[in-house]
Amino acid sequence: MGQTIWRCTSRVAIALVLLAGKARAAEGATSTEDRPGTAPVRRIVISLTDRKLAVIEDGAVVKIYDTAIGAPRSPSPVGTFQVVIRIVLPTYYARGKVIPPGEKNPLGTRWIGLSLKGFGIHGTNVPKSIGRAASHGCIRLRNDDVEELFERVRPGDVVEFHAQRNEELTQIFAPQPQAPARQVTQSAAAGESSVR
Repeated sequence: MGQTIWRCTSRVAIALVLLAGKARAAEGATSTEDRPGTAPVRRIVISLTDRKLAVIEDGAVVKIYDTAIGAPRSPSPVGTFQVVIRIVLPTYYARGKVIPPGEKNPLGTRWIGLSLKGFGIHGTNVPKSIGRAASHGCIRLRNDDVEELFERVRPGDVVEFHAQRNEELTQIFAPQPQAPARQVTQSAAAGESSVR
């Protein structure tokens, strides 16, 4: 009888989880314009070729961060995922190894876990790795940067990993042209300054 109760309880719990997921999906189907005061629509776009991460809210780029990406032997994934969990001062777990929060923790000060098990966006205890292909597939940020990003993102936010540039990525990550330097010259005859 105990197993029967457990099975029934498990089925009820699964049904409740499924119903909650459907309710969230239906809720997400309405736009933020229909729900005043709600959070902006947010995407995190990662260009593996540029080794950069952009935060896009309501279609506008609000911040770009330098990152470290997966090393050639452990590349970062390509695809679209979601933020599923956020952890302050994470503990690092690897086969036969547990590193508590602190200076030696390779996850740094924050973990933003993704819907692809074992992958996330996190800080680092090796800031010199930023800009390189050096991780085990995750996206590394400087601790200050991941702390800032952590406060902005929420579970359900979309995270896109792109291996090649397309038109949108070129617009997001292309270097901004600098204004030409102004030169000051003096006219020898008139002794006046002019700016070119």
